[in-house]
Amino acid sequence: MEQVKTLLEDHEIPRQWYNVMADLPTPMKPPLHPGTGQPVTPQDLAAIFPMNIIEQEVSSQRWIDIPEEVLQKYILWRPSPLYRARNFEKLLGCPVQIYYKHEGVSPAGSHKPNAAIPMAYYNKVAGTKRMTTETGAGQWGSALAMACQMFDLVCRVYMVKVSYEQKPYRRLMMNTWGAECIASPSNLTQAGRNVLAEHPDSPGSLGIAISEAIEDAVNSPNTHYGLGSVLNHVILYQSIIGLEAQKQMKKLGLYPDVVMGCCGGGSNFAGISTPFVCDKIHGKEVKIVGAEPTSCPSMTKGPFAYDFGDLAKSTPLLPMYTLGHDYIPAPIHAGGLRYHGMAPIVSHLVREKLIEPRAYDQLKTFEAGVKWARSEGFIPAPETNHVLAAVVDEAMRAREEGKEKIILFNWSGHGLVDLVSYDAYLSGKLEAYELPDHEIERALKAIKDFPKP
Repeated sequence: MEQVKTLLEDHEIPRQWYNVMADLPTPMKPPLHPGTGQPVTPQDLAAIFPMNIIEQEVSSQRWIDIPEEVLQKYILWRPSPLYRARNFEKLLGCPVQIYYKHEGVSPAGSHKPNAAIPMAYYNKVAGTKRMTTETGAGQWGSALAMACQMFDLVCRVYMVKVSYEQKPYRRLMMNTWGAECIASPSNLTQAGRNVLAEHPDSPGSLGIAISEAIEDAVNSPNTHYGLGSVLNHVILYQSIIGLEAQKQMKKLGLYPDVVMGCCGGGSNFAGISTPFVCDKIHGKEVKIVGAEPTSCPSMTKGPFAYDFGDLAKSTPLLPMYTLGHDYIPAPIHAGGLRYHGMAPIVSHLVREKLIEPRAYDQLKTFEAGVKWARSEGFIPAPETNHVLAAVVDEAMRAREEGKEKIILFNWSGHGLVDLVSYDAYLSGKLEAYELPDHEIERALKAIKDFPKP
């Protein structure tokens, strides 16, 4: 019988997170205070995050211990299995071995609890009573709802309105775990009211939902905000994916030629890739590819610039690839990828040419996702379909080049509560939308006067 799964025992779970900041060949540009134009200080962030998380956000320490209380929660589903996609390989007929880290085995069905659980834990330790957050497709919102329940915290989630309407079962997952889920933009915050006054039928965006969640946190007692992607501490927590994958590939006696993930804010992609980025920095030959939507192509079409992480300008100015903080993405079904910017760490790695970005339209991604479901059985989330399109692309390149390749990618979540989007694809209602250049030019006017990185 051919081996399909490579497993780690519970005791083999990594006990430290990896911080790629320690190994960057050139330092990253610092986040800036929008009022002073100076690098932000820990105190500047204290209104929205507890200090124990802020310390990790600014840390350049290579290894950070995972608290025992977090490991006890992780062990519910971690270490996650590494699969070989033998049936998909046969379907493609290319000279590739395809391995994937199955993050859909978590209780919330995605990689997001890797960050939600430590975030809730550190807030609990710091005395926080309530957390607010945003969510696109609902994967992060449901993960934080679950984590807050585990640590006895109250949770409110602002969910991008188009996803709130497209994905009611994500909302119900949050409710089941005890969280309140609000369609964003809402009338509960000034940021939401401002958007609704100008665009009453706004589909929402992650930038708007972030603004609402931060405003709520700042104006509520004993409340902190939790961001599901983009920031350094989130990428730190997600590194457990790549660390486990390295152990599993070593068990097989293999090393990947290509490491891949889908990209919205950057968390799952950075989670699988940063431990391999470390290898690449230290001389290992490995190609690392991030797949984003053509409808929200921050890395492939946006400039590297200082920009806000949200519409209401509540965050520091972050050095990242961006389409402009007031950009409202098209209402594609991969709601978790509808973000105007890219994580500063991922952006820096793109600039350093340590990783390669590619963009795929939603027809190509769903085509790949359906092929996957019909060969491997598991139905992927619409976000995960983007990396599957990249895997197909890379496999075809291997055939054209006549080279054998080992591909490793992060299967970031299942699509069992995203079947409405599959219905739209299978019934021919989806379009291959690509963001026109004039839309990018319009959105970038909002940042033309910001400091240059």
